[in-house]
Amino acid sequence: MTVLRAALTVLAILGLNTAAEAACTVSTTSVNFGSYDVFDTAPTDSTGSITLRCNGSAKHVRVEISRGGSPSVAFRFMNKGFEFLFYNLYQDASRTTIWGDGTGGSDYFVGDPPNNRDLTLTVFGRIHADQDVSAGSYQDTVTVTVQY
Repeated sequence: MTVLRAALTVLAILGLNTAAEAACTVSTTSVNFGSYDVFDTAPTDSTGSITLRCNGSAKHVRVEISRGGSPSVAFRFMNKGFEFLFYNLYQDASRTTIWGDGTGGSDYFVGDPPNNRDLTLTVFGRIHADQDVSAGSYQDTVTVTVQY
């Protein structure tokens, strides 16, 4: 089993390629929420992506997203100093399936990517509404792990 890791910054791309019979590369685009309005009663949504390119020997590829700086994937947060802005990352546009590592009620992606063609997976992000936080830049970095 080979494991690749890439950073998905919420608000950096680290790719690692291994030379083995089965091979994949991974790249990411950030989930950037832009401005959050503390008076808006609707959640703030955004998307990012994970792109895989694997050879035909890479089967049953598993893609996980870490909890970042949070204690659990179920309660992810971005921070600015000691202030926290709660958000989460999802596999689906309806934002019901938390994308994680299988813990804390989360799930991960498993599939057989096409041979030597990009497979782009959308990461759906959501900042929960009605959070009373001060103005500033909030950030979290999660790790994307690809196992094949």
